Amino acid sequence: MLIALGIKVVFLFKNFDWYETIGIVIAIFVASLISTISEYGSEKAFQKLQEESSKLKCKVKRNCQTQLINIDDVVVNDIVLLETGDKIPADGIIIDGIINVDESSINGETKEIKKEPCIDLNHVQNESRVYRGTVVYSGISTMIVTSVGDNTFYGEIAKELQEKEPDSPLKIRLRKLAESISKLGYIGAILVSLSYLFNVIVIDNKFNITEILNTITNFRLMFGYILYALTLSVTVIVVAVPEGLPVMITLVLSSNMKRMIKNNVMVRKMVGIETAGNINILFTDKTGTLTKGKLEVVNFMSGSLKEYKNESELIKYNKLHNMVKLSCIYNNSSSYSSGKIVGGNITDKAILEFVSNETNNKIEEISSIPFDSKNKYSSAYIYDGIKKYNLIKGAPEIIVNKCNKYFSETGMLKPLYDKKKINNIINYKANTGIRVIALAYSNTQNLNDLILIGLLFIKDEIRKDSILGIELVKKANIQTVMITGDNKNTAISIGKEVGIIKKLIIVARSLPKDKSRLVRLSQELGLVVGMTGDGVNDAPALKRADVGFAIGSGTEVAREASDIIIMDDNFMSISNAILYGRTIFKSIRKFIVFQLTVNICAVGLSIVGPFIGIETPVTVIQMLWINMVMDTLA
Repeated sequence: MLIALGIKVVFLFKNFDWYETIGIVIAIFVASLISTISEYGSEKAFQKLQEESSKLKCKVKRNCQTQLINIDDVVVNDIVLLETGDKIPADGIIIDGIINVDESSINGETKEIKKEPCIDLNHVQNESRVYRGTVVYSGISTMIVTSVGDNTFYGEIAKELQEKEPDSPLKIRLRKLAESISKLGYIGAILVSLSYLFNVIVIDNKFNITEILNTITNFRLMFGYILYALTLSVTVIVVAVPEGLPVMITLVLSSNMKRMIKNNVMVRKMVGIETAGNINILFTDKTGTLTKGKLEVVNFMSGSLKEYKNESELIKYNKLHNMVKLSCIYNNSSSYSSGKIVGGNITDKAILEFVSNETNNKIEEISSIPFDSKNKYSSAYIYDGIKKYNLIKGAPEIIVNKCNKYFSETGMLKPLYDKKKINNIINYKANTGIRVIALAYSNTQNLNDLILIGLLFIKDEIRKDSILGIELVKKANIQTVMITGDNKNTAISIGKEVGIIKKLIIVARSLPKDKSRLVRLSQELGLVVGMTGDGVNDAPALKRADVGFAIGSGTEVAREASDIIIMDDNFMSISNAILYGRTIFKSIRKFIVFQLTVNICAVGLSIVGPFIGIETPVTVIQMLWINMVMDTLA
């Protein structure tokens, strides 16, 4: 558009057409302004998010005093005090205390990881290392900072985000189109000039050789002809280029941005809408994208092997329900505070959410033994005003084998004969990605003769709309590949449940670099790549992909690296974004076909006309008028 404006100003200054020139100037201004305003609002919102995250505080020991400082002010060799709920401010080594850490933001796994003090700082084990951006789920400890900023694991991911983004499919196509149109314009300009000169020199002189030679040797006459031919050819070049196209694309994309946000799809970069419609392969993270990203109790199975989906199904069996509730509430490191669950690990939080927050104030907790990875169980010794119970919760392979009776729905104690069947159920559930927790009790503090209350089945549940979303994406001929940091069995069970099977790929135990590498390799194969994710570990791949879909409830790093944000965390919204993208591409293609039809007709008439005796079937002014009305205004 700027080149077209330059041609008009320089070459057509003698017969300057103000209307067309002003139209081009306005088109350039509108195209720039709309895209700037559309993307400015989104960027401002993300800057605010980033400012808020940098305001987080942490406790450090400096000069023998505990100080509260901003996370960004932490330096190497600082001694940081960590407790439940704290976000770890830098990479470091645990030197005192034991904590459980949620590292799902960097490795995609929902299971918390135990961190223990380092015995020898010269030989640090992974069990003692902690990373910036991860969260302390439970425990209190002290760490020494080893890396900050770009040198942290988090920082390494940030470096990858600084890489140049690939050109969008729309940009590549428009570049090819521009090359084709420019070639067409130059060829048309040459042919129009030759056609005009042939008319005024040969046809007007009725093919008389003498008259033709006299015209050619008349310098003043020929200069006028050549100047008009040049003016005509430059006009053809201006007409051939559809300068209204950038404005049209900007307007279409920005108007669709507003429509999409009503469907819970926030577009950060306008070109991402059209790119979404061209995806050939979609890489999707599992945790937090296909699944909810948090553990939930999906079933309770009593000793009689009956399953209950929720507390309301269990509540009619008053005595069994009461024992389950006592176990979930009192043998738990999590607790309720102002109606919210605080403390404890993600497993304990999931167990506490399974039952309602109504307790008997008369119950007294006499003693408790916290969960230990060696023993694989925890216990709480309570007194309900009538009897004393020792509530046991832990690994089923330990607890079930110590149970000889089970607590039935009616409250009767019955012999537990079929332990083998129970163990088969436990193994089957474990192989389908479900974590099993056994609940038992004893009337004494002896843990070798237990009574089985039942089994809790805990899982990171599939999002309800993931299955339909995956199905729609597959029907759109897009290959879906699930990438996860989880183990193979869990990954395969989730993949089968949502419908990613057979020729479609599941990648388990992946690292952040694996995801971005897969995106790059797919792009090298000429595929248009989409990537969905929610964690810090997904950010490099989101950035590198042709279009990155971030989950709205995910980390701010993932959102900043993305082109499109799915506000309702719904995989169905990704299929909607693809639909919008394909619709927009069709709209753009219709406009180009319409524009090129008008432009080619105008150029074609100018070429053919002089050969049939019409000197200028479309004059310079008429061409510019057609161009302004049918191109810029259209």
